[in-house]
Amino acid sequence: MKTLAKFVHEKREELGYTLKGLSIAANISQDEIEEIEEGKTLFLSVTVRQALAKVLKCEPEEIKVLEKDIADNIVSPEVIESLKELILNGAGGLKCPRCGAPLQTRIAKMYDLEDNLVLHPKAHCTKCPFQIHS
Repeated sequence: MKTLAKFVHEKREELGYTLKGLSIAANISQDEIEEIEEGKTLFLSVTVRQALAKVLKCEPEEIKVLEKDIADNIVSPEVIESLKELILNGAGGLKCPRCGAPLQTRIAKMYDLEDNLVLHPKAHCTKCPFQIHS
């Protein structure tokens, strides 16, 4: 079974891109591409999916079918929203609501079509597949 991580990695190499090269071509941070290829990011925003599809010469649907929306099936939306707020407010030491292990958190800074800064809280568990994406 092909994973999102394996698909992106194989397409990148097939087309001769380095991580940095794909990052520049798709206008996506190198850290985000590394997280995708390491299997830490399992769900992509529409913008990231479209940018990757364009550079990797595939249809966005080819990428979407490989994505996994793990958090929504395991933890209530209220808990996820609460964690997002805590991340945006700079809370540290957050624990995974699924297994209790530490959460790795970050805030992705992106811009909308009017060039306004939009902050997206992100997190993934250090032990289980739980993650928060925006």
